Amino acid sequence: MDIEFLRDYCLNKQEVTEGTPFGPDTLVLKVCNKMFCLFSINDFKSVNLKCDPERAIELRADFIGIRPGYHMSKTHWNTIDFETYVNEKLILELVDHSHELVVASLPKKDRVRFLSNDN
Repeated sequence: MDIEFLRDYCLNKQEVTEGTPFGPDTLVLKVCNKMFCLFSINDFKSVNLKCDPERAIELRADFIGIRPGYHMSKTHWNTIDFETYVNEKLILELVDHSHELVVASLPKKDRVRFLSNDN
């Protein structure tokens, strides 16, 4: 996984912004000001993504490279390690899942913008 590819993939989603609220090394991607993806800029070895709790447990059981979120809620976040085998297609699917979870949790007035712009 390439850092610029992942960053661009996330930024191409509707209403996504980026910032470094935890310091200059951690890039945080948000949708409507809610985090869905974060990773180290200087040490790009993993990514933290929001995940449905039941699915998170299954993924952790199936993949050695997926573990409870580092410095995050262990129930709702996973850390995906790029140095163990987790294929890129699955990582991108989990980025999409994380984004969708955050959008689904938005207030109705914000969610409706996504429904009206759905392709």
